[in-house]
Amino acid sequence: MPKNIEYIKSKKYMDGFKLTSDKRALNDLEIGILHHNMEANNIGMQLITGFAQCAQNKEAKKYFLKGKELAKKQIKMMEEILLEGDVQFSATSGATVTTSTAPPFSDKLMMHCIYILNGFSLVGSGTGAFFSLRNDIAMKSMIMAKDIYFYAQEGIKIKIKNGWFEEPPQMEDRPGLIRE
Repeated sequence: MPKNIEYIKSKKYMDGFKLTSDKRALNDLEIGILHHNMEANNIGMQLITGFAQCAQNKEAKKYFLKGKELAKKQIKMMEEILLEGDVQFSATSGATVTTSTAPPFSDKLMMHCIYILNGFSLVGSGTGAFFSLRNDIAMKSMIMAKDIYFYAQEGIKIKIKNGWFEEPPQMEDRPGLIRE
């Protein structure tokens, strides 16, 4: 535990894109963000694996498998940052996906769950980018956010195509009402 307060004395604290010299050690907030995102992706990967196993719609099944690979990619990226900094990361959960192929939910509901989780993932990546003071970690967080965004957009298109996306309530079209 720290015994006193230290202040950042140089903008070099933010440097992470260094080819010739060592990067500064990860701070506690960065480690926490990396751990949290790894755990969230691990849980999401298990959930989406189960969804892929039992999805009836071929397009939804393919989408879930793509999400599983995206989660793996993001876990690997975060693990590499921790390992590069010689940080021990906790073991992943011992939970596993059952072998059942009987759908517990409709494809519509499973797609909606992933839609919501994509939103949470975007928020998490944005938080990671903002609060990571090392610019290499912030940049990787933004790359992950970009990948999540495009994956989420693909899911929205599948939901619309299959008639699974209810239109949210909207404001009145004032200009249209006035023209009438």
